[in-house]
Amino acid sequence: MDSGAFTFMQGKGGSPDFDEYAERYADFINRNHVDKYFELDIDSVVGYDRVKHLRAKLERLTGRQSIPVWHLSRGMDEYKRMCDEYSYVAIGGIVSGEITRDKYKAFPALISEAHKRKAKIHGLGFTNLALLPKYHFDSVDSTAWTTGNRFGYLYFFDGKTMQKKDAPKGHRISDSREAALNNYTEWIKFQKYADKHL
Repeated sequence: MDSGAFTFMQGKGGSPDFDEYAERYADFINRNHVDKYFELDIDSVVGYDRVKHLRAKLERLTGRQSIPVWHLSRGMDEYKRMCDEYSYVAIGGIVSGEITRDKYKAFPALISEAHKRKAKIHGLGFTNLALLPKYHFDSVDSTAWTTGNRFGYLYFFDGKTMQKKDAPKGHRISDSREAALNNYTEWIKFQKYADKHL
């Protein structure tokens, strides 16, 4: 379950009372029996000490661990501590550009460190199709499947990866709902492939 932190980090979520927000988030998690959920990793908005307070509050209200999201600013000692204390951790900052492509070379060491400490690792916002086979995250997520709906093309799973087909020049997709359903279905096919082979 996504926390909505990225919206706040982009400055688009206003300035809510984050304690109240955490309470509503925890209530949603409890009512919907959500097993895995991300902390509110809004370090850049409120500072890491406040994030730890909100994490503790969420865990107290839900009765289960969150998935803490490591950012570069937290440092390696904190990353190791998270991997020791949590069964699932995440790497954040990929979509925001905090972790630039030239820093991807650190992923194998970070993934190995998590696995060595018996933690699973999630790549937040990571669906670089060419690099997924190289970096063995336990899970990743992305809104990439929605880009076809926004920019007018269809995705197709070719048996190993995703291909996109642009609308013919001068034409638009006539049924955006049908296009969204197609793109969603094709990305699910890729997900099933990735679960087995990547």
